[in-house]
Amino acid sequence: MNLVSFMSANFVARQLNYHMTEGWGQGDRATNDYFRPVETFAERFAAMVQEVRAMGFTAIDLWTGHLNPQWATAQHVAIAQEQLANCELRVASLAGGFGNTKEEFEHSCRLAVAMGTTVLGGNAGLLKTDRPLLIALLKAHGVRLGIENHPEKTAQELLDKIGDGGDGVIGAAVDTGWFGTQGFDVVLALVELRNHLFHVHCKDVLAVGAHETCRFGKGIVPIERCVETLQRIGYTGAISVEHEPDHFDPTADVRASLRLLQRWLGKANPLRTEVVPLPANQKSD
Repeated sequence: MNLVSFMSANFVARQLNYHMTEGWGQGDRATNDYFRPVETFAERFAAMVQEVRAMGFTAIDLWTGHLNPQWATAQHVAIAQEQLANCELRVASLAGGFGNTKEEFEHSCRLAVAMGTTVLGGNAGLLKTDRPLLIALLKAHGVRLGIENHPEKTAQELLDKIGDGGDGVIGAAVDTGWFGTQGFDVVLALVELRNHLFHVHCKDVLAVGAHETCRFGKGIVPIERCVETLQRIGYTGAISVEHEPDHFDPTADVRASLRLLQRWLGKANPLRTEVVPLPANQKSD
């Protein structure tokens, strides 16, 4: 069964008491401000990961709002390692933006290694400004960049960014909810990106054209069909449960979504040993 992880960015509005009126950046700043002071980091980080463990997760996607490569000191890192170990939580990926300069991106790579993950799920400015340097840094540190789709309206747009994949170090961290927002068939996207999938952010949204996230099954994204498709194409990586509302605590919804995801994953045939990829031109139903 695929590793199922909790996206810690689900708590983006928590430090604003779920009154995030100015968009994602407001929550990002508030979260970074709350977790940055090393004097209070141990208590605050421990409370966050203990809550994730209590929901039933054994893995986490560690968002840069909670541990940012640009402010994390050796002490922050040691505390995070200790608290994650105490909760028996492994890190499936780092999630967020990984900087625009060589130094910033290298900090992100080093933090990923320190947290025990090989996946950076998000975006990096170097992808546009100095792709050869980005590839060299990824290879040097033994990590991979999964580009997360947001503005991309089709899977092909994401494939164009991946390009030749940099010898296997550049791929996709597919966000199902953003393909839903863009009105693109997410099942088809998974098929078209099947050879480049590093990570999957499983997210439902209420309507095309907006990005209001919701509990699995309450929106327009066919999450169960996404899971079936991932199994069919032989995806063995992690699947993140993602739901980031601006105005309410997502905990109850995330718990319910986790149960649904575990049930859908449990439908896989445990005796199956060979997975036949779908043809490149096959459309979803």
